[in-house]
Amino acid sequence: MSLVHRACVALLSTALAVTLVGPGAAPAQAADGTSKQAAQAAHWLKGQLRHGVIHNGQFNFDDYGLTADTALALKAIGHQGAALDDVRRALARHVDDYTTFKKDVFSGATAKLLVVAQELGARPRHFGGVNLVSRLEKRVATDAPIAGRIEDKSSSGDFANTIGQVFAARGLLKAGSASGVPVLKFLLKQQCANGYFRLDFNSDKTAKKQGCSSASPADTDVTALAVVELTGLQDSSPALATALKDAVRWLTRHQRANGGFGGSGPTSAVNANSTGLAGWAFLVTGRCTQEHDAAVWVRKRQVRGDVSGTPLAGELGAIAYDRAALKAAGRDGITQATRDQWRRATAQAAPVLQALHGCPAA
Repeated sequence: MSLVHRACVALLSTALAVTLVGPGAAPAQAADGTSKQAAQAAHWLKGQLRHGVIHNGQFNFDDYGLTADTALALKAIGHQGAALDDVRRALARHVDDYTTFKKDVFSGATAKLLVVAQELGARPRHFGGVNLVSRLEKRVATDAPIAGRIEDKSSSGDFANTIGQVFAARGLLKAGSASGVPVLKFLLKQQCANGYFRLDFNSDKTAKKQGCSSASPADTDVTALAVVELTGLQDSSPALATALKDAVRWLTRHQRANGGFGGSGPTSAVNANSTGLAGWAFLVTGRCTQEHDAAVWVRKRQVRGDVSGTPLAGELGAIAYDRAALKAAGRDGITQATRDQWRRATAQAAPVLQALHGCPAA
């Protein structure tokens, strides 16, 4: 189960750019020199959108969270065209469908959508008629011992975690919200002594200790996400800069010899989601060797070459979760039951493929 599956994760942009051709044929090479593999992955992702939305055919619903992930992956690779305009309009029409349910308000989804609106050039205080900054500020606790922690307003429980906290810090700080600093402070409490971030908050909101403990398991995806999301803001906070440096050091120590990364719990085996995010973290911090090794691992799980006349015809550029998924698709194609996993893996892993063209300046 990937990071995006577990909790509304999304992807952020880097400074690189790519020009993609239209939806008729996959690009042979990006016009500005970004790797062919990244351009092909972006082209495949565009093809998954219908009227600006990713639709889950297996369970027949519009997946707004995955739509946001897809758009931000395209933005990261540099695609600035009509597809992103379609997504922006579609998400603006469905703000409440994504961030609320009846009287419930979900903080993680709100934080993620705030970042999406910012990255796609929309007005986050007037997105689909909703002030996303204000909506998220109302979900930030103000009283000790959980001041700065995001919380869901839900009759079925509070499912907020560090993933949403990362996006909340990113979105609120960029928006100039007074809530940004306490949200960041609470986020940094979730970083453990070795440099990694944990996924889950303390379930006891009354406990004096709300930070990481020796029993908190490491989470590769959350650690990498914090680096990807917040590197651009590190100059504003010495504490953040130190935290990100420690996070990158932890990621460097835990990269496998083949360039890959595993996640935590059921995703502990090496996979494209974790490798893609960790590689992306190296990409935005200029760790050339590490980002390239991660990109090579991802490339080996990508649909490449001439696939015409095979079960993978029309799927050029898609990225498999692991080698087993790639092998199964080579035999059966990407089916309705497996397409969701392919979409999530590709959205999370595609940006690191930019490293195949060369190492950008951090």
